[in-house]
Amino acid sequence: MKFTFTCKKIALNNSIKEYAEKKISKLDRYFPEEADAFVTFAVEKKNRCVVELTIRAANGTLFRAQEEDADGDMRGAIDKAVTFIDRRIRKNKTRLAKNLRADALVSDVPAEFDLVEDAEFDVVRTKRFTVKPMSTDEAILQMNLLGHSFYVFRNVDDNAICVVYTRHNGGYGLIETEE
Repeated sequence: MKFTFTCKKIALNNSIKEYAEKKISKLDRYFPEEADAFVTFAVEKKNRCVVELTIRAANGTLFRAQEEDADGDMRGAIDKAVTFIDRRIRKNKTRLAKNLRADALVSDVPAEFDLVEDAEFDVVRTKRFTVKPMSTDEAILQMNLLGHSFYVFRNVDDNAICVVYTRHNGGYGLIETEE
């Protein structure tokens, strides 16, 4: 697994990074080819350690976890993030194998793991609407006026379909599609 580390508002020593590599490398058994791991370390208000872990499989599948440790222990946050992604992979393994390419995940899951197959996804409502061209600021304003947590729009600059959303830690995010 290839690692990319980013630190926000904190300088970390190599022992934390080595610990993260050791723990995250345990997830390698699920991926037949080399995956990329992006790890962001941050310290927020009141000494809360936050770890954001994103793993991109060779086929483009993304797994993401953001975990925090209120006691100021970065290792604890790393453990929680790895456990979260491990559970998510095991829970959705069958679905991932069905819906994605055959090489999405390694087919051998160790015997000590219990596989849980959920029922199919239940779509309880379908909504259709016109995607209007507007700027990002207009889309954020419209989202706030509607009281939604996200809003789909067509970017007036490049005519691409985009999504603005509110982030958990404040601020807004923008997802841009590529053709």
